[in-house]
Amino acid sequence: MNKLLPIAHVLGLMLVVFSLTYAMPLAAALIYDDGSFRDFVDGGLMTLASGALLWWLTRGFKRDLKPRDGYLLVVLGWFVMAAISTLPLMLYIEGLSFTDAFFETMSGLSTTGATVLTGLDKLPPAINLWRHELNWLGGMGIIVLAVAILPLLGVGGMQMFKAETPGPFKDSKLTPRIAETAKALWYVYTGITVVCILALKWAGMNWLDAICHAFAAMGLGGFSTHDASVGYFNSPLIEFILIVFMLIAGINFATHFIAWHGRSFRAYLQDVEAQAFLGLTIASCFGIALFLWLKGTYPTYLVALRHASFNLVSLATDCGFASVDFNQWPIFAPLWMLFLSCISVSSGSTGGGIKMVRTLLLVKQAGRELTKLIHPSAVTPLRIGSARIPETVVVAVLGFIFLYFMSIVVLTFLLMGSGLDFVSSFTAIIACINNAGPGLNQVGPAGNFGVLTDFQTWVCSFAMLLGRLEVFTLLVLFTPQYWRK
Repeated sequence: MNKLLPIAHVLGLMLVVFSLTYAMPLAAALIYDDGSFRDFVDGGLMTLASGALLWWLTRGFKRDLKPRDGYLLVVLGWFVMAAISTLPLMLYIEGLSFTDAFFETMSGLSTTGATVLTGLDKLPPAINLWRHELNWLGGMGIIVLAVAILPLLGVGGMQMFKAETPGPFKDSKLTPRIAETAKALWYVYTGITVVCILALKWAGMNWLDAICHAFAAMGLGGFSTHDASVGYFNSPLIEFILIVFMLIAGINFATHFIAWHGRSFRAYLQDVEAQAFLGLTIASCFGIALFLWLKGTYPTYLVALRHASFNLVSLATDCGFASVDFNQWPIFAPLWMLFLSCISVSSGSTGGGIKMVRTLLLVKQAGRELTKLIHPSAVTPLRIGSARIPETVVVAVLGFIFLYFMSIVVLTFLLMGSGLDFVSSFTAIIACINNAGPGLNQVGPAGNFGVLTDFQTWVCSFAMLLGRLEVFTLLVLFTPQYWRK
């Protein structure tokens, strides 16, 4: 218990700070007079009161947290924020269960973008803004988690990311202190979001839609204010703008910071991970468009390229927007898109999955093993770009990959055992653990996750949290060694 109380003290302070995020939907409720003002007042006050009470009750246990405490704090932080965020939804939407509300808020904060709600077009603007603000806050939380916190916890994979990234990020942090690191990243993240909002407004969206979709695009969260998602607008210009900003959000934000700080694009040219991500994604757009055109799905290559590019980029970056029902495409195309959601985006971005830097390392490691079969005595150091990767990092990444795929297998079998068909089960878990949004069949882009039972919904909620926290951070809490003194 003494181990938990100092963490609870920090968690209470986090809830107090989190209560400030209710200001934006409160303002929207007043501006649009949409009837949800009282619900956000009640939700904000309950969040503030519970945080303040937890902080006050544990004030005698305040101490500096150790890296070991960080695992539990990060997991509890994400879980409790999602749980407390359900209050406005449950207060306003009659009959919404805590299970479904938690799935919705976990989907928002984990930037998954899967939803159990229907009638999004008719929801109060403040409720829709709250969902999208969770996307945006979750995206920034992911960046700070990946860049400033996970390296200090020693989670495998991020050490490799630090070694590979050019410039000042070769140190443990962008700037000497975590607070300064987070502040610098907030500036970059917020600045790009503002540009995205203005671009979407110029393209024809109203202010609410522009803000919400910019929040979702930068957080790679994929929520929309319309049941038809981005297909509601039927605008090639809007789709193009969102493609650009989804690709930007899929690149390491440390690279954006370095480029901005140095007033130079050299950081992008030196970022091997970003080049691989952009190259694979763009090449896949042209390839899938050709496939769809040849299969007769679309009458011309340009029409196929438009729909393939938007939906592929959306799924490959783990955003989750949709402009058409790609569940109706020949199965190769959506499965390739889901495969890209596993491997494409950069570390330090707002996307999920294995991340491109781990993918590159596995490719290099496979090549090295093949070389050793021919030349057993050869010394072949593993490099990504100009950076030499330590063997300890290789082992950590291999461990991560094993746990990642075993998690997919176990969770898929749980859904199948509960009565869900294989394609829906498998793609739902892939979409949730990669924080990618829609799957196929019953959970495809034309439907949503509201068809699932409560048990299935909780399995998917766990998958979202597991993927968002890079697997290790959550699963370490289930080991006996963690709880021993």
